[in-house]
Amino acid sequence: MTRLPALTDFRRIVIKVGSSLLVDSDASMLREAWLDTLIDDISSLQRDNRDILVVSSGAIALGRSILKLPCGPLKLEDSQAAAAVGQTELARVWTQMLGRHGMTAGQILVTLGDTEERRRYLNARSTIDKLLEWKCVPVINENDTVATTEIRYGDNDRLAARVATMVSADCLVLLSDIDGLYDAPPGEGRVANLIPLVERITPQIEAMAGTAGSELSRGGMRTKIEAGKIAVSSGTHMVIASGKTLNPLRAILDGARCTWFLTPANPVAARKKWIAGSLEPRGVVFIDAGAVAALRRGKSLLPAGVKRVDGEFQRGDAVIIRDLDGTEIARGLVAYDAADAQKIVGQSSADILSLLGMEGRAEMVHRDDLVMGGG
Repeated sequence: MTRLPALTDFRRIVIKVGSSLLVDSDASMLREAWLDTLIDDISSLQRDNRDILVVSSGAIALGRSILKLPCGPLKLEDSQAAAAVGQTELARVWTQMLGRHGMTAGQILVTLGDTEERRRYLNARSTIDKLLEWKCVPVINENDTVATTEIRYGDNDRLAARVATMVSADCLVLLSDIDGLYDAPPGEGRVANLIPLVERITPQIEAMAGTAGSELSRGGMRTKIEAGKIAVSSGTHMVIASGKTLNPLRAILDGARCTWFLTPANPVAARKKWIAGSLEPRGVVFIDAGAVAALRRGKSLLPAGVKRVDGEFQRGDAVIIRDLDGTEIARGLVAYDAADAQKIVGQSSADILSLLGMEGRAEMVHRDDLVMGGG
């Protein structure tokens, strides 16, 4: 039998917290006592040298509470305005409560495009990587104040999965008001069995997902299965667990009921496969022998080793990296537009500021955005 994973197996963990966990069911107040126990768990994992990110719902629910808006569905513009009020409170709470445990919060607001359009994707990834390097806890939410129906996720389950993919997390935790996937919708006198392990998301697994969600949550089990499909295809394990208990992450570690979704890949390999085979190259970068050797040692591509660039590409586009004989050495996501790349060819990274008039990245192609061997 396949061993169930443990949170301590992973180095970079994204934790999604739903509105119904953060805000009382009557939307009257934040559940600070519960949140404090979650942050205690986060602190414990971070002290053990793990990267922790939080995808937090709750802005609209908090805004509705502060503004004393009536119950029931809100129009889009009302939701956006409520989010504008609630987001400031949500950020304050996370900052204050993480601070009690000696941690620093970094707020990230994203829309669908930020995790799908490569240029913005790289910006968001780089910002999050820097926050994690500084041992901050990125607290991420959909930018409800500007997202319209056409460009929004509409639920933070799928947003959390996209974030996990973007940052190459190896585990995604969906804390919910239900403790996992059941073979039938639980309740109403039906017999329903929890499924502790899903090794592959099949049509039968998808059919088990109901559509019910609580009044405050915008997702149900169906969106969690969709999130699972995004996560596992990108090399990220996922677990659905109850957030109703105190110290919910410790509860998972202690063997609480939950459902694990396994992936056969790992985040780095999945991302490299995406770069190598799924993106249309927009340009070619020719590099010298020293740069070829550096790439083969696992280093990033620096401007000093580049001899020529061809093509009309933008930052975040895929490029082919060739040696001076024209042999394809690698593919990667370039950190500069073609015009700027031309200006720094063969130059030291220390000279980028003077050459471009801005502080650019030291690497032309970072090793995390590069795959050897071509397509």
